[in-house]
Amino acid sequence: MSRSILINDLEEEEVRVAVVDDGRLEDLFIERLSARKYLGNVYKARVVNVEPSIQAAFVDFGGERNGFLHASDVMPFYADDPEDITAYERRPRGRHALIQDTLEKRQEVLVQVTKEGIGNKGPTLTTFVSIPGRYMVLMPSLARVGVSKKIRDDDTRRRLKKLISGLDRPEGMGFIVRTAGRDRSEDELRKDLEYLVKLWDSMIRRVRSSRAPAPIYLESDLVTRTIRDVFTDAVDEIVVDSEEVYRTADEFLEEVMPQYRNRLKLFTGERPLFHVHRVEEQIERVFQRRVPLGNGGHLVIEQTEALVAIDVNSGRFREENDLEETAYRMNVEAIPEVCRQLRLRDLGGLIIIDMIDMRDPDRRLEVAQRMRRELRKDKARVRVAPVSEFGLIELTRQRVRPSLKQETYVRCSACRGMGQVKSIESMVLKALRDIRAFARREGGKRVEVIVPEEVAAALVNSKRSALLELERQFDREIVVHGDLNLHPEEVRIRTA
Repeated sequence: MSRSILINDLEEEEVRVAVVDDGRLEDLFIERLSARKYLGNVYKARVVNVEPSIQAAFVDFGGERNGFLHASDVMPFYADDPEDITAYERRPRGRHALIQDTLEKRQEVLVQVTKEGIGNKGPTLTTFVSIPGRYMVLMPSLARVGVSKKIRDDDTRRRLKKLISGLDRPEGMGFIVRTAGRDRSEDELRKDLEYLVKLWDSMIRRVRSSRAPAPIYLESDLVTRTIRDVFTDAVDEIVVDSEEVYRTADEFLEEVMPQYRNRLKLFTGERPLFHVHRVEEQIERVFQRRVPLGNGGHLVIEQTEALVAIDVNSGRFREENDLEETAYRMNVEAIPEVCRQLRLRDLGGLIIIDMIDMRDPDRRLEVAQRMRRELRKDKARVRVAPVSEFGLIELTRQRVRPSLKQETYVRCSACRGMGQVKSIESMVLKALRDIRAFARREGGKRVEVIVPEEVAAALVNSKRSALLELERQFDREIVVHGDLNLHPEEVRIRTA
């Protein structure tokens, strides 16, 4: 099985990174220069307002909108020494104080963005700063060490805990070994920790010399982040189609993973990189409402403001004379594709999956367990509920940014986000009702009706008798005009 990271950076305004397993798109990351990103950045900020009613503060960190800081994300020392935001006393996160007892207006705080602003909401902030390295995450605010929960093998966890127990770390600072550090040596982990500690020291110096609001630490670009967070021994190659990005990636690999520099390749083919690897057509399918499955079934994915609904349909798939077996096999087939679509579309929040109903409780349990196992591939935090009596699986997936669809598409000006517009027949009837209402209240001898072109044709051709009856009833001449530029559901009426 071959695994590749493909980086497309020929367009000045957009960078795209695709993770491909044997030609199948498994992960997709897109970043546009026009969309300013804050996720992971650290800022010296100033409190704009404290809201006891929602136990939160709104903070000016220099972004387009103020950030949201909940009381549970405020370190306790701010209540003791609000003037010194570099104190960073090492206290465990636990029960938090009331926001009005911890922060006050115009107070300075050190914050990190944990969630991009979505819709009308500003970014979500925390004062529990964490700095990611290649193999470890430094947590200056928490005095504990540990191993990523994604590493589930008990022997590996014991080995890593033994290694990190011997590492020197500044008093009170904590760190977590990332999944990328699973097979690393003590020396590799030590070097990563030393780099992170030096980075933190430079951040504190910047805090002391800056006036709020000011950036203290900015996350790396998409290419560097992807190599840092996604690249593992299982990746056979990193293919880049831009010489500038190739040099940047090569420098990063030389600094943190020199043994893997030979896996970085510069693509120089005449056809676009994503077309050669047949990724472009797979990206286009990511935005489709209907997702076909290999056995003849399909998924239907609907995204709303409150939740995401995924419907599993059997389609043409049938297990002869056994409805229960058909439902079970269809659900098992759908699970990997459901989890893949969650990652590709970067869907977050509450997600409800309507599996095909099964009567056997053991099979329901097995389907839920398969779903949990498949979701372990996901880097986002996910919580899964048991299959309900109605065959539904409910889960929540960490939402840190708008979904891929929300960042790529805008609301349709014709249907206004509904996905449909009124039929011509409905618009014809609406026009007749509007003409009747207008003629009752307005004077004049001539009524001009302006409607979309197709509606005008239907009015004149199929509703001529109704128009003549209205002319007789109100003693007015009614003239219908078609306008190609009119909204499909718009009717304009005026006197002439």
